Amino acid sequence: MAFVLAWHVLAARIDSASTLASPAVVVRTFVGMMSEPFAGSTLSAHLLASLQRFGAGFGLAVLLGIPMGVAMGWFRTLDAAVKPLFNLLRFIAPIAWVPFAVLWFGTGFGGPVLIIFAGAFPACVIGAYGGAKLVDSRLLEAARMLGARSGRILLEVVLPSAMPAIVAALRVAAGNAWQSLVGAELIVATSGLAFIMVRGQMNRTIVIVLVGMLAIGLVGLLLEWVFRRFERYVKRRLGSASA
Repeated sequence: MAFVLAWHVLAARIDSASTLASPAVVVRTFVGMMSEPFAGSTLSAHLLASLQRFGAGFGLAVLLGIPMGVAMGWFRTLDAAVKPLFNLLRFIAPIAWVPFAVLWFGTGFGGPVLIIFAGAFPACVIGAYGGAKLVDSRLLEAARMLGARSGRILLEVVLPSAMPAIVAALRVAAGNAWQSLVGAELIVATSGLAFIMVRGQMNRTIVIVLVGMLAIGLVGLLLEWVFRRFERYVKRRLGSASA
């Protein structure tokens, strides 16, 4: 409340629609843009476009990153072969892939998806890798003593034991993916929440920029809440199963 009040007072003192809009104006514009098109679509349509890109990039990162991380943590030869290249690539900022995204996929759907994937993939691999590495050695010894082979140990011991770390990694990866989405849409998109911010800046309409920021922040809060709930659910189920 203090933040909103300070924002309102500052907007009133500046008294310039091209510099800062008050919270009330932002909320009214937010509601109005749900039904009135801006930059070719309503706010809800731009939100849907952003969520589709996020789902594709994040989903691809999970499908490839989690198995790769678990495999690297379990198979030493694969770990030794892949880790140097992975460590090289993971320090490259997702936004650095923009030239490749534009050249390979253009400014449609594929370009932003590549950048989102680049933001989420390292967190998925690192979380799954750490979870697989930290499996209790006594569980592995017990499984081997009972005659379990490597593949069965991987599926029935390593993967369940690594699940809490994997779920925690998914929460981090989702945050990275959403931030990467914003960077992608600012540069290589023709729709989406960040795209309307660019159009608002080009038109010197600061209220549109603030509406886009508000929508991005609200979706980010929702994603954080969903993944935190999912993390607690998984830990509770694993705890009850082990009990």
